[in-house]
Amino acid sequence: MVAPRSLRICLLTALSAGLVASATVAPAGAEPADVRAVTFSDTFDGPADAGVDSSKWQLETGDNVNNHERQYYTSGTDNAALDGQGHLVITARRENPANYQCWYGTCEYTSARLNTAGKFTAQYGHVEARIKVPRGQGMWPAFWMLGNDLGQVGWPASGEIDVMENVGFEPSTVHGTIHGPGYSGSGGIGAAYSLPGGQAFADDFHTFAVDWAPDSITWSVDGNVYQRRTPADLGGNAWVFNKPFFLILNLAVGGYWPGDPDGSTVFPQQLVVDHVSVTTGD
Repeated sequence: MVAPRSLRICLLTALSAGLVASATVAPAGAEPADVRAVTFSDTFDGPADAGVDSSKWQLETGDNVNNHERQYYTSGTDNAALDGQGHLVITARRENPANYQCWYGTCEYTSARLNTAGKFTAQYGHVEARIKVPRGQGMWPAFWMLGNDLGQVGWPASGEIDVMENVGFEPSTVHGTIHGPGYSGSGGIGAAYSLPGGQAFADDFHTFAVDWAPDSITWSVDGNVYQRRTPADLGGNAWVFNKPFFLILNLAVGGYWPGDPDGSTVFPQQLVVDHVSVTTGD
C-alpha cells in the first residue's frame, strides 16, 4: 500500500497564492496552430552547480516525523543543483554538515525537496516528468502534487496526486496513487507499474505522467497507461481533484514504507530530472 507523501514540514506560508497559467485565446475564426498549450516547462538548462529557477521552484527545509523519514531537506545547492547538461540532480547523502536535528535526534542524511507553491499551479492537463530514479534500500523518490488549498483545509482534504513513487526494495516498480478524505495514507487508491524482464527504473530515464481531467486521472509510464481513477472508485468519499494543485519533486531517505537504508545502500544517491512539463488541451 502506498504510504502518505503529504506536506508535513514547516514551509508553504502562501499556498493560496499559486498562479495558474493559461493558454492564449485565438481571435475568432482563427485556426489554432497547436491545440496543446504548455503552461509550465522546466528543462533545467544552466551551468553546472547552479540552483533551480527560483521563479518556478522553492526549496523546502526540515525533516518529516509523520513518515519517519531519516533525511533533513536543505536549502541552497548542496542537495539540489543543475548538472550543466540539462538536468536537475537531487542528491541524498549520508552526512550532517551543519548538525541538523531530526525527529529521531541528530540527522543522519541530507536531501532536497522542491515545490511550485506560490509560483505555479495546475488544474487539469498532461503533467509529466522524465526522471532517472536512484537505487538502493531506503530510497524513496517521488513526483507528486498537493491541492493548493492545503493551508486552508489541511491534508488529506487538500488531496494528493502521486504521479510516481518508487521504493528502493522494488527496483522494477513504480506506484501512482491518489489520497483524500477517507482514502489517505496506506488507504490511498492506486496501482503499480513494473518494467518487463526485471529491468530497473534506476538504469535509465523514464517518463511518468498523468492525464488529468474533471472527475478523471489516468497514469502512464513511457506512454503506457496503467490505471484510471474516477469518483466511482472512492466508495462514496469525496473526489477532491477538481481544483488547482502545485508540483513537488523530492528524494526521501527511509520511512515507514521504504524502510531505512542498510549496509547494502550506497551513498550518495541521485534523482536526476530531465524535464517537467504541464500541457493543456487535446
